[in-house]
Amino acid sequence: MANYTIKKEIDEPMDQVIQNLEEQLGDEGFGVLTEIDLKETFKNKLDKDFKKYKIMGACNPNFAYEGFQSEDDLGLLLPCNFVVYENDNNKTTVAAIDPVKLLSLSENNEINELGKKIKNRFEKVINNL
Repeated sequence: MANYTIKKEIDEPMDQVIQNLEEQLGDEGFGVLTEIDLKETFKNKLDKDFKKYKIMGACNPNFAYEGFQSEDDLGLLLPCNFVVYENDNNKTTVAAIDPVKLLSLSENNEINELGKKIKNRFEKVINNL
């Protein structure tokens, strides 16, 4: 397991997991700003087959606003990504970037504290799936 993720394997279809993920994120004040379908992108751009795999960029406006009060360049680290993909066990994997590790790149104590708050919510989201 990568040391920069919060991850869970789920025995449900990927579409259902994505719907549940969006609901859980909403319950924690996050919205999905971006969604990239790698299977579709690789097929369209490279004519290559790939497993079902989506990257979802999540953001909580309150946390983002709080962070921007400390650092203007924070936008380079936002939004926080979740990935959802079909794994080799015919199950669905959900993983989120560990916001503590991601935001520690700023070397700003206020941003690092914000990362801890976000991580708590991300763990709750993934545990509730």
